[in-house]
Parts: sequence; structure tokens; C-alpha cells
Amino acid sequence: MAVNSADKFESEFKDAVKARSGALAVTAGALLTTNQKQIINLAAKYRLPDISAGGEFVANGGLMSYGPDRIEPYQRAALMVDKILKGAKPADLPVEQPTKFELMINLKTAKALGLTVPPVVLMRAEKVIR
Repeated sequence: MAVNSADKFESEFKDAVKARSGALAVTAGALLTTNQKQIINLAAKYRLPDISAGGEFVANGGLMSYGPDRIEPYQRAALMVDKILKGAKPADLPVEQPTKFELMINLKTAKALGLTVPPVVLMRAEKVIR
């Protein structure tokens, strides 16, 4: 779906279902973040399992998320600040990618969608909402 305003979500979900989409991958962005409850409700209404990069979606009723740990970048930033304060040149510090990722699953949503999450997947999840 290519949505550029919240009033288009409903029609895009209808089109996705007509096209026999099997699931929804929610990307990051201001429009999606500010309208996450509407997206979660539409995913439930149209029975589309969803995955996002942020755990907020799962905490608010989305099915699952997989993405970088939200705390780790701040810890890494603190280490970089420490290095700079000790004399390191910022230009000499490497650009770092996330190294810790988090899988979060909402079993209430899975049950509402009639989905069974395999035990091996649940074992790998850092957070499970029951």
C-alpha cells in the first residue's frame, strides 16, 4: 500500500484484501506512527496479520514486531560521547549499525486472528504479550 494520508487507510486495506494480500508489513514513518491504532484496528478488521519494526505496535494490539532494540543505540551514543570527551575526534569514530534486535509477539492478537505461533518462535521472542 502506498498511503499518504490517514483517510486513505480504509480503502487501501480493502484493496489489499481484494488483491489477496496475506499479511501486512508496517514500515516506519510519521504517518504510520501517529495512526498506529487505526492501522492495528484495520488489520484486525480485515484479518491481516501484521509485523512492524517497533514494539509499540505490538503493545497496542499488533501481532508482532522485529527490529533494533530501542535502548542499545542510546547506550552506544553514551560510549561515543565518552570517547569524544576523552579526546577522540568525532570523524574518526566508526558509524555503527544496531547489533541487538528484539522480537515481540502478541498472543491475544494471534488468537483473535486464528493463528498459532510455533513454540520455537515464542522461545526466541524477547517479549510475549499473553
